[in-house]
Amino acid sequence: MTSYWQLLLLILPVFGVMGIGMGLRRVGWLTAAADESLLRVVVNVLYPCIIFENVHANPALREPGNLAWAPLMGFLTMTAGIAVCYYAARLLGFTMGSGLRTFAFSAGIYNYSYITVPLMTSLFGVGSLGVLFAYNVGAEAAIWIVGVMMLSGRSWREGWRQLLSPPVLALVVSVAVNLSGLGAHLPGLVLNVVHPLAACAIPMGLILSGATMAEHFFERPRELFEGRTSLAAVGLRLGVMTGLFLLLAKYGPFSADLKHVIMVQAAMPAGFLPLVLVKHYGGSLLTAVRVVLATVVASVLLTPLWLRVGLAWVGE
Repeated sequence: MTSYWQLLLLILPVFGVMGIGMGLRRVGWLTAAADESLLRVVVNVLYPCIIFENVHANPALREPGNLAWAPLMGFLTMTAGIAVCYYAARLLGFTMGSGLRTFAFSAGIYNYSYITVPLMTSLFGVGSLGVLFAYNVGAEAAIWIVGVMMLSGRSWREGWRQLLSPPVLALVVSVAVNLSGLGAHLPGLVLNVVHPLAACAIPMGLILSGATMAEHFFERPRELFEGRTSLAAVGLRLGVMTGLFLLLAKYGPFSADLKHVIMVQAAMPAGFLPLVLVKHYGGSLLTAVRVVLATVVASVLLTPLWLRVGLAWVGE
């Protein structure tokens, strides 16, 4: 059985890379003006490469159960998180105009990629990433269709259009290559180009996430904690939702690979993407920062604990 301290050592490097991003922003080496262009490179080039590298010849994604269940569970778990946090926030006194929708959006969206990818690799090997990326397509669909619609009041049609993104297209192409058997016949030159780009995806994403957090961390530190918002976010994201996810992983009719994906996602803090989307759609940015920061800090203690529980209960 993997110990708590071994699990803690797995996640500390992730936060260490984020800390480097904060430091780079603090000393002015990574300016806010560069964020948008670097984010486009990560999302449109680097992330599709890591998807292709881990899907194009992955035997786990030749199982119909994984191809069907993984994106569906990603969509349903993300949607459920947003819904649970919305109604819980109403009970806690949040209202329209005072952060209700922003809280539900920010606390309901877990960090389904940047932290999860290195953890899945460390715990279950690179072969587990194919199922993770299929799961993440469903999670991303829920963000754009359900989450953004709630946050901004946009229509379903506008949400669907957001799914025509390079990561989703990369997954479709990669699955097609995998199922056709062409993955074993790709030229080495192609894979040698894809590999170094794929290796950059997660570190660059973490650096950018840390830089985004730094703007609020250093400029207005006293506003970053507010009892109701911060504690409710931790209780819901790393308490209630974690328990529900682990029940799903334990008793759901899934393959071992998908059970592992759901188990690791159960232990994740709030995602960093809401910081960008809340700002873009005119939500309460301070509320989103409080949610993300509180759950990230708490996850240093709680994520290894929940992973240990999950490994013991769901299975290694």
